Amino acid sequence: MLKDKTIGFIGGGNMAEALLKGLLAGGATAASLVVAEPHAERRSLLTKNYCLNCVEDNAAVVAGSDVIILAVKPQMAVTVLKEIGATETVGKLFISIMAGVKIAAIEGAFPGKVRVVRVMPNTPALVLEAASAIAPGAYATAEDVSLARRIFELVGKAWLVEEKLLDAVTGLSGSGPAYVLTFIEALSDAGVKNGLPRDIATGLAAQTVFGTAKLLLQTHEHPAMLRDKVTSPGGTTIAGLHVLEKEGFRGTIMNTVDAATVRSRELGEKI
Repeated sequence: MLKDKTIGFIGGGNMAEALLKGLLAGGATAASLVVAEPHAERRSLLTKNYCLNCVEDNAAVVAGSDVIILAVKPQMAVTVLKEIGATETVGKLFISIMAGVKIAAIEGAFPGKVRVVRVMPNTPALVLEAASAIAPGAYATAEDVSLARRIFELVGKAWLVEEKLLDAVTGLSGSGPAYVLTFIEALSDAGVKNGLPRDIATGLAAQTVFGTAKLLLQTHEHPAMLRDKVTSPGGTTIAGLHVLEKEGFRGTIMNTVDAATVRSRELGEKI
Protein backbone atom coordinates (compact mmCIF):
# COMPACT_ATOMS: atom_id res chain seq x y z
CA MET A 1 0.00 0.00 0.00
CA LEU A 2 2.87 2.38 0.81
CA LYS A 3 5.63 1.07 -1.43
CA ASP A 4 4.28 2.66 -4.61
CA LYS A 5 3.61 6.05 -2.98
CA THR A 6 5.74 9.16 -2.71
CA ILE A 7 5.02 10.72 0.66
CA GLY A 8 5.73 14.39 1.25
CA PHE A 9 5.77 16.27 4.54
CA ILE A 10 4.96 19.93 4.92
CA GLY A 11 6.88 20.62 8.11
CA GLY A 12 9.77 18.66 9.55
CA GLY A 13 9.23 18.90 13.29
CA ASN A 14 9.18 16.20 15.96
CA MET A 15 5.92 14.55 14.89
CA ALA A 16 7.01 14.49 11.25
CA GLU A 17 10.30 12.92 12.32
CA ALA A 18 8.45 10.27 14.31
CA LEU A 19 6.38 9.41 11.24
CA LEU A 20 9.51 9.29 9.10
CA LYS A 21 11.03 6.78 11.53
CA GLY A 22 7.89 4.67 11.41
CA LEU A 23 7.65 4.75 7.63
CA LEU A 24 11.28 3.78 7.19
CA ALA A 25 10.93 0.97 9.74
CA GLY A 26 7.78 -0.15 7.92
CA GLY A 27 9.51 -0.59 4.59
CA ALA A 28 9.32 2.82 2.91
CA THR A 29 12.52 3.93 1.21
CA ALA A 30 14.23 7.25 1.80
CA ALA A 31 13.86 7.94 -1.92
CA SER A 32 10.05 7.82 -1.56
CA LEU A 33 10.02 10.46 1.20
CA VAL A 34 10.50 14.21 0.91
CA VAL A 35 10.19 16.99 3.50
CA ALA A 36 9.54 20.70 3.10
CA GLU A 37 11.10 22.49 6.06
CA PRO A 38 11.82 26.26 6.28
CA HIS A 39 14.79 26.04 8.67
CA ALA A 40 18.12 25.14 7.05
CA GLU A 41 19.54 23.59 10.23
CA ARG A 42 16.57 21.28 10.58
CA ARG A 43 16.75 20.33 6.89
CA SER A 44 20.41 19.39 7.31
CA LEU A 45 19.66 17.30 10.40
CA LEU A 46 16.86 15.33 8.72
CA THR A 47 18.95 14.77 5.59
CA LYS A 48 21.90 13.57 7.65
CA ASN A 49 19.89 11.28 9.92
CA TYR A 50 17.54 9.75 7.35
CA CYS A 51 19.28 10.23 3.98
CA LEU A 52 16.17 11.77 2.46
CA ASN A 53 15.44 14.83 0.38
CA CYS A 54 14.65 18.00 2.35
CA VAL A 55 13.71 21.20 0.55
CA GLU A 56 12.32 24.63 1.38
CA ASP A 57 9.54 24.77 -1.23
CA ASN A 58 6.14 23.59 0.06
CA ALA A 59 4.46 23.69 -3.35
CA ALA A 60 7.23 21.57 -4.91
CA VAL A 61 6.69 18.85 -2.30
CA VAL A 62 2.94 18.84 -2.95
CA ALA A 63 3.47 18.67 -6.71
CA GLY A 64 5.84 15.72 -6.44
CA SER A 65 4.00 13.63 -3.85
CA ASP A 66 1.07 11.21 -3.89
CA VAL A 67 0.41 11.62 -0.16
CA ILE A 68 1.03 14.94 1.58
CA ILE A 69 1.20 15.07 5.38
CA LEU A 70 0.46 18.55 6.70
CA ALA A 71 2.62 18.66 9.83
CA VAL A 72 2.95 22.35 10.63
CA LYS A 73 1.72 24.15 13.73
CA PRO A 74 -1.93 25.25 13.44
CA GLN A 75 -0.85 28.90 13.62
CA MET A 76 0.85 28.37 10.24
CA ALA A 77 -2.14 26.67 8.62
CA VAL A 78 -3.52 29.71 6.80
CA THR A 79 -0.12 30.70 5.40
CA VAL A 80 0.79 27.20 4.28
CA LEU A 81 -2.61 26.49 2.71
CA LYS A 82 -2.34 29.73 0.71
CA GLU A 83 1.10 28.67 -0.53
CA ILE A 84 -0.07 25.28 -1.76
CA GLY A 85 -3.69 26.09 -2.66
CA ALA A 86 -3.01 26.54 -6.37
CA THR A 87 -1.17 23.22 -6.71
CA GLU A 88 -2.77 20.43 -8.72
CA THR A 89 -4.50 18.01 -6.32
CA VAL A 90 -5.93 15.35 -8.63
CA GLY A 91 -4.90 11.91 -7.39
CA LYS A 92 -3.40 13.28 -4.18
CA LEU A 93 -4.30 12.58 -0.55
CA PHE A 94 -3.77 15.19 2.15
CA ILE A 95 -3.32 13.94 5.71
CA SER A 96 -3.45 16.72 8.30
CA ILE A 97 -2.07 16.51 11.82
CA MET A 98 -2.59 20.25 12.37
CA ALA A 99 -4.39 20.38 15.72
CA GLY A 100 -7.73 22.18 15.62
CA VAL A 101 -7.71 22.84 11.86
CA LYS A 102 -11.02 21.59 10.49
CA ILE A 103 -11.19 19.39 7.40
CA ALA A 104 -13.51 21.93 5.74
CA ALA A 105 -10.82 24.63 6.08
CA ILE A 106 -8.33 22.42 4.25
CA GLU A 107 -10.82 21.35 1.58
CA GLY A 108 -11.79 24.98 1.05
CA ALA A 109 -8.19 26.01 0.37
CA PHE A 110 -8.16 24.07 -2.92
CA PRO A 111 -10.35 24.16 -6.01
CA GLY A 112 -12.33 20.99 -6.68
CA LYS A 113 -12.91 17.98 -4.46
CA VAL A 114 -9.71 17.41 -2.52
CA ARG A 115 -9.25 14.21 -0.50
CA VAL A 116 -8.43 14.94 3.13
CA VAL A 117 -7.96 12.76 6.20
CA ARG A 118 -7.44 14.47 9.56
CA VAL A 119 -5.45 12.74 12.30
CA MET A 120 -4.82 13.60 15.95
CA PRO A 121 -1.70 11.72 17.14
CA ASN A 122 0.25 12.33 20.34
CA THR A 123 3.90 12.66 21.35
CA PRO A 124 4.54 8.96 22.19
CA ALA A 125 4.82 8.66 18.41
CA LEU A 126 8.45 9.60 19.10
CA VAL A 127 8.92 6.10 20.58
CA LEU A 128 6.45 4.46 18.16
CA GLU A 129 3.72 4.20 20.82
CA ALA A 130 1.29 6.93 19.75
CA ALA A 131 -2.45 6.94 20.28
CA SER A 132 -3.98 8.44 17.13
CA ALA A 133 -7.54 9.13 16.00
CA ILE A 134 -8.42 9.35 12.30
CA ALA A 135 -11.34 11.22 10.71
CA PRO A 136 -12.04 11.19 6.96
CA GLY A 137 -13.10 14.23 4.96
CA ALA A 138 -16.06 14.43 2.59
CA TYR A 139 -14.12 13.15 -0.43
CA ALA A 140 -11.75 10.69 1.22
CA THR A 141 -12.16 7.10 0.07
CA ALA A 142 -12.07 3.91 2.11
CA GLU A 143 -8.63 3.28 0.62
CA ASP A 144 -7.49 6.72 1.80
CA VAL A 145 -8.59 5.93 5.35
CA SER A 146 -6.85 2.54 5.23
CA LEU A 147 -3.64 4.14 4.00
CA ALA A 148 -3.73 6.82 6.72
CA ARG A 149 -4.39 4.17 9.33
CA ARG A 150 -1.49 2.09 8.04
CA ILE A 151 0.87 5.08 8.36
CA PHE A 152 -0.16 5.90 11.92
CA GLU A 153 -0.17 2.28 13.04
CA LEU A 154 3.53 2.28 12.18
CA VAL A 155 4.01 4.67 15.13
CA GLY A 156 1.46 3.23 17.55
CA LYS A 157 -2.26 2.46 17.58
CA ALA A 158 -5.02 4.24 15.67
CA TRP A 159 -8.81 4.51 15.94
CA LEU A 160 -11.36 5.77 13.42
CA VAL A 161 -13.72 8.52 14.69
CA GLU A 162 -16.00 11.24 13.35
CA GLU A 163 -14.35 14.63 13.05
CA LYS A 164 -16.71 16.15 15.64
CA LEU A 165 -15.04 13.89 18.24
CA LEU A 166 -11.48 15.07 17.55
CA ASP A 167 -11.70 17.86 20.14
CA ALA A 168 -12.43 15.20 22.76
CA VAL A 169 -9.53 13.14 21.40
CA THR A 170 -7.29 16.20 21.75
CA GLY A 171 -8.42 16.72 25.33
CA LEU A 172 -7.91 13.06 26.24
CA SER A 173 -4.96 11.59 24.33
CA GLY A 174 -3.51 14.64 22.59
CA SER A 175 -2.93 16.40 25.91
CA GLY A 176 -2.94 13.15 27.88
CA PRO A 177 0.84 12.62 28.00
CA ALA A 178 1.14 15.80 30.08
CA TYR A 179 -1.39 14.49 32.59
CA VAL A 180 0.35 11.11 32.81
CA LEU A 181 3.77 12.74 33.23
CA THR A 182 2.40 14.90 36.04
CA PHE A 183 1.04 11.76 37.71
CA ILE A 184 4.40 10.00 37.34
CA GLU A 185 6.19 13.03 38.78
CA ALA A 186 3.80 13.08 41.73
CA LEU A 187 4.33 9.36 42.38
CA SER A 188 8.08 9.93 42.23
CA ASP A 189 7.85 12.87 44.64
CA ALA A 190 5.86 10.71 47.04
CA GLY A 191 8.54 8.04 46.85
CA VAL A 192 11.26 10.58 47.61
CA LYS A 193 9.18 11.96 50.49
CA ASN A 194 9.12 8.45 51.93
CA GLY A 195 12.87 7.90 51.57
CA LEU A 196 13.46 6.51 48.09
CA PRO A 197 16.30 7.90 45.92
CA ARG A 198 14.94 10.03 43.07
CA ASP A 199 16.15 7.77 40.24
CA ILE A 200 14.61 4.69 41.82
CA ALA A 201 11.36 6.49 42.64
CA THR A 202 10.98 7.78 39.08
CA GLY A 203 11.89 4.40 37.60
CA LEU A 204 9.35 2.60 39.79
CA ALA A 205 6.64 5.15 38.97
CA ALA A 206 7.25 5.09 35.20
CA GLN A 207 7.46 1.31 35.01
CA THR A 208 4.29 0.98 37.08
CA VAL A 209 2.38 3.20 34.65
CA PHE A 210 3.88 1.44 31.62
CA GLY A 211 3.25 -2.06 32.94
CA THR A 212 -0.29 -1.30 34.06
CA ALA A 213 -1.17 0.19 30.67
CA LYS A 214 0.27 -2.86 28.92
CA LEU A 215 -1.68 -5.18 31.23
CA LEU A 216 -4.91 -3.32 30.46
CA LEU A 217 -4.33 -3.36 26.69
CA GLN A 218 -3.43 -7.05 26.60
CA THR A 219 -6.18 -8.36 28.88
CA HIS A 220 -8.97 -6.12 27.49
CA GLU A 221 -10.51 -6.14 30.97
CA HIS A 222 -12.33 -3.15 32.42
CA PRO A 223 -9.95 -0.99 34.50
CA ALA A 224 -12.15 -1.49 37.56
CA MET A 225 -11.83 -5.27 37.27
CA LEU A 226 -8.03 -5.11 37.17
CA ARG A 227 -7.97 -2.59 40.01
CA ASP A 228 -10.07 -4.93 42.15
CA LYS A 229 -7.48 -7.69 41.69
CA VAL A 230 -4.82 -5.62 43.48
CA THR A 231 -7.14 -4.28 46.17
CA SER A 232 -7.06 -6.64 49.15
CA PRO A 233 -9.56 -6.27 52.00
CA GLY A 234 -8.09 -4.03 54.67
CA GLY A 235 -4.86 -3.64 52.71
CA THR A 236 -2.59 -0.80 51.60
CA THR A 237 -4.21 -0.27 48.18
CA ILE A 238 -7.72 0.34 49.48
CA ALA A 239 -6.29 2.80 52.01
CA GLY A 240 -4.67 4.74 49.18
CA LEU A 241 -7.76 4.53 46.95
CA HIS A 242 -9.86 5.94 49.80
CA VAL A 243 -7.73 9.08 49.77
CA LEU A 244 -8.07 9.41 45.99
CA GLU A 245 -11.85 9.21 46.32
CA LYS A 246 -11.94 11.77 49.16
CA GLU A 247 -9.76 14.18 47.15
CA GLY A 248 -11.89 13.85 44.01
CA PHE A 249 -9.18 12.30 41.84
CA ARG A 250 -11.47 10.90 39.16
CA GLY A 251 -13.60 14.02 39.00
CA THR A 252 -10.46 16.14 38.66
CA ILE A 253 -9.23 14.05 35.73
CA MET A 254 -12.61 14.31 34.02
CA ASN A 255 -12.66 18.08 34.54
CA THR A 256 -9.12 18.29 33.15
CA VAL A 257 -10.10 16.52 29.93
CA ASP A 258 -13.24 18.68 29.70
CA ALA A 259 -11.16 21.87 29.95
CA ALA A 260 -8.69 20.74 27.29
CA THR A 261 -11.55 19.67 25.00
CA VAL A 262 -13.22 23.07 25.32
CA ARG A 263 -9.92 24.82 24.61
CA SER A 264 -9.33 22.66 21.53
CA ARG A 265 -12.76 23.64 20.25
CA GLU A 266 -12.07 27.33 20.90
CA LEU A 267 -8.74 27.21 19.06
CA GLY A 268 -10.33 25.42 16.10
CA GLU A 269 -12.95 28.15 15.78
CA LYS A 270 -10.22 30.78 15.43
CA ILE A 271 -8.68 29.12 12.36
